[in-house]
Amino acid sequence: MPIPISPTAPPDAVDTRRAVVLLSGGLDSSTTLAIARHEGFAAYALSFRYGQRHQFELEAAAKIAHQLGAIRHVIADIDLRQFGGSALTDDIEVPKDRPVEDLAGGIPITYVPARNTIFLSFALAWAEVLEAADIFIGVNAIDYSGYPDCRPEYIEAFQRMANLATRAGVEGRTRLQIHTPLINLTKAQIIARGLELGVDFSLTHSCYDPDARGRACGHCDACQLRLKGFAAVGIPDPAPYQP
Repeated sequence: MPIPISPTAPPDAVDTRRAVVLLSGGLDSSTTLAIARHEGFAAYALSFRYGQRHQFELEAAAKIAHQLGAIRHVIADIDLRQFGGSALTDDIEVPKDRPVEDLAGGIPITYVPARNTIFLSFALAWAEVLEAADIFIGVNAIDYSGYPDCRPEYIEAFQRMANLATRAGVEGRTRLQIHTPLINLTKAQIIARGLELGVDFSLTHSCYDPDARGRACGHCDACQLRLKGFAAVGIPDPAPYQP
């Protein structure tokens, strides 16, 4: 069910372009939402309860959507545990302490098969209902874990398909654009941009394997990339970590 962020849209959302923003609750997607808002879009945030190992990221997404003034925040339910095949959706151990320089080499077991394709398809459906021509996704091809659905060529291919697969596209009423504002940024640059735009990173959650209290492990790929980014910026990560 749709989860409204506030009873009315924020004042600066009036007469602006609508955009669907994929929001996981992590550092990258939160910065992406802030960028969409900064660029004048009325943002409709979309998150997923897809059978991931924990729910902390969805709690973070709800807080970030509220903090950054999303018009609405929808959490869609899909169960990718039925297929498994990933350490995030199956009984597979999350890799820890991989060398940072090796993180983008090969495709790790934390890759969820076709996840971004599924997420973008949902975003495309909502965008068509909203008569929105814009989708934002926080994929990154610099400091990332080597996922194939984060690459520019994948995004370009999906955008071409989207404009062939929708009623609005076929009728020529809307030309969909998928925005990837972070795709060529380092994690440090993403953090710096988020700070400029007022993102409260203490609300975000990135860890693949948190404890029962939601504290980050500090050792999975996501934690290592996040910690590396904050270290490069020269400030401590405000997220809670396990001792």
